[in-house]
Amino acid sequence: MDDERVWQFEESLWTGDAEHYRASIDDESVMVVPAKPFVVTGMQAAEAVSDTPRWQSVAFSNQQIMRPQEGLIVIGYTAEASRGEERYVAHCTSTYRRLAHEEWRVVQHQQTPPPVAEAREG
Repeated sequence: MDDERVWQFEESLWTGDAEHYRASIDDESVMVVPAKPFVVTGMQAAEAVSDTPRWQSVAFSNQQIMRPQEGLIVIGYTAEASRGEERYVAHCTSTYRRLAHEEWRVVQHQQTPPPVAEAREG
């Protein structure tokens, strides 16, 4: 997957519907998010997202892409998402594994909101 497609895929995880999210998450995934239960696995993540309103838009900065081996992509970035008047900022990582040609699934994702002092400065 080229860099542009990586970022399009990641954006779709923030803005796509619950069905798209469910289809993009590997059954063997682990996620850390800033809301209870904080650590979720596999379809727990997809179920949690299906009950959450999707973001209308998201912008990425501080983007990094690593390819430690064939069929594995690790990304890091800062996300700034919005829906209506609500805004959300987090430092994130995601890891994708390739299942087949052009078929990728998320196996790891984490979101860390900036510390309060950093959020006020930014």
